[in-house]
Amino acid sequence: MVSDARALATRLAELGDAALATTLAARGVSPQAGWHDFFDAAEGLLDPASVDRALTRLDRDDLRALELGNAGPDGEPARLALTDAGGTPYSAVAERVAAAVAASPDAFTATPAAVEPGPADARVAAAAAERAFTTAGSLADVLLLCSHTPLARTGAGPVSAVDRRRLIDAGALEFADDLEDLLSCAADAGLATAHEREWTVTEAGERWLKAPTADRWEAIAAGFRASLPRGLRTSSHGFLSPDVWPGIYPLDPEWPDRAERLRRIGVRWGLFAADGSAAEFPWTAALRAGERPDAATMAPYLPAEIDRVYLQADLTAIAPGPLAPALDLRLRSIAVRESRAQASTYRFTAESIGAGMTEGETAESIRDFLAGLSLTGIPQPLAYLIESTAARHGLVRVRADEATGRTRVESPDAGLLDAITVDQALRPLGLLVLDGDDALSSRVARDAVYWTLADARYPVVALDARGLPESIHRRTTATASEPVATPQEAYARLIGTLRGGHGTDGDSGWLERELEQAVRTRAEIVVVVRMPDGSERSFTLEAAGLGGGRLRGRDRAADIERTLPVSSIVSVHGG
Repeated sequence: MVSDARALATRLAELGDAALATTLAARGVSPQAGWHDFFDAAEGLLDPASVDRALTRLDRDDLRALELGNAGPDGEPARLALTDAGGTPYSAVAERVAAAVAASPDAFTATPAAVEPGPADARVAAAAAERAFTTAGSLADVLLLCSHTPLARTGAGPVSAVDRRRLIDAGALEFADDLEDLLSCAADAGLATAHEREWTVTEAGERWLKAPTADRWEAIAAGFRASLPRGLRTSSHGFLSPDVWPGIYPLDPEWPDRAERLRRIGVRWGLFAADGSAAEFPWTAALRAGERPDAATMAPYLPAEIDRVYLQADLTAIAPGPLAPALDLRLRSIAVRESRAQASTYRFTAESIGAGMTEGETAESIRDFLAGLSLTGIPQPLAYLIESTAARHGLVRVRADEATGRTRVESPDAGLLDAITVDQALRPLGLLVLDGDDALSSRVARDAVYWTLADARYPVVALDARGLPESIHRRTTATASEPVATPQEAYARLIGTLRGGHGTDGDSGWLERELEQAVRTRAEIVVVVRMPDGSERSFTLEAAGLGGGRLRGRDRAADIERTLPVSSIVSVHGG
């Protein structure tokens, strides 16, 4: 009879690389696992501790199917390599299932029927829509700040305390603990990605920032639903009612907290009632049924977005309602938002306008934008500030010197260059005054010099190879050219090792592996050998070496060392 380990090894070897990588990832196998062949992999996956961990990833229906021994060939137990080709659990799995049934019999009962939610009243629906609107604004603030300077992550994954404080000080967050929920939603919708030790905004995230609130909500709702664990999703591409979520993964001790977090995120985005009731909103009912996210039924409850502001002589702009996101985004590129509510206040400063010019705005483009946005024209103090900032902007010019490979810092204002030379904040640039030259020189790359000067509030502009002003950005967004590694890429080395190990066809691969293991541990084994006359003879050996197609071992009974052709060995088992 073929052992479970041999049967599983054969199944794993027959999988394509993508499917095999998916199984390894689902089982939580380390890409650095020290497996040498598919037999090692099979034994590792059938180890009791590994099986127990896999059972925590199964929902009630899958656990019940495993207990009954009919999990099917295409279900989650099969994907986790817990069953054979017919869907029958391997014996090692059946033993652990039996132990789990004895310890937690309630975990193997059917999922209780959900309470069919009733419609929420208008007051509750309005409160949910307002929460969604506020949450969308908070996420927009986080992504906007992240697009300028990526958020640093600690080694454990969360955003650093310094960046949390930066977001709170900027008014993007009310509570620091809200950040992880917002970033989780952004990642699920493809708006931001955690790459190595920082969060960056994707191109989709840049587009999302300019979209109306209704479109923003639809993108988040679609990402939220698609990212729900398999046990919460239905065959119609919808999801189960939240009242049954806490009991879906009964063997996972961390699941209740995770289920609560998912529901909390749903409440933030106006999907579920804040009081925990079963009342349901029209937009949630459609989403739960598997339909396309549609904010049309939410729109009547959302605050109306405006496209005009009042420009004041005190260099402020007042939006009497929530400003359309695309307009808000551009206004904040040249002004500092001082308050965020149904009515928001923005303040223009020389630094804020200069920052906009650094990103490519000009005095003319700013005037044209504000003229179309303002209900009160452009006040004279603001017009003067724009002109004076434009006149000063670009007094310091930074360019790459191809002849020397260094960066040149130039200015017609000698006093400004002198100030840069003695500025202690700029010491890391190593700026030098070269003999016979009226510019400063640095070994640091042009863009790094540019941003160091900009951060020190110098009126700097970058020049391209032709000497023309060039708009540069502090960080590029994460794009499709920098994807997170797929499971197949992450497990490429391990899969290559497995496929280069012993073959799983027939008995030869299994036999050779058993011999290698015996030699490695110098184990005592019983070797059955087919003799030249066709008869079979058994030898009890202490395995000592394997090479050249021959097995060497000490025959304890005869007290001699024997060398046996591997091709003549019929079977091996423990001594």
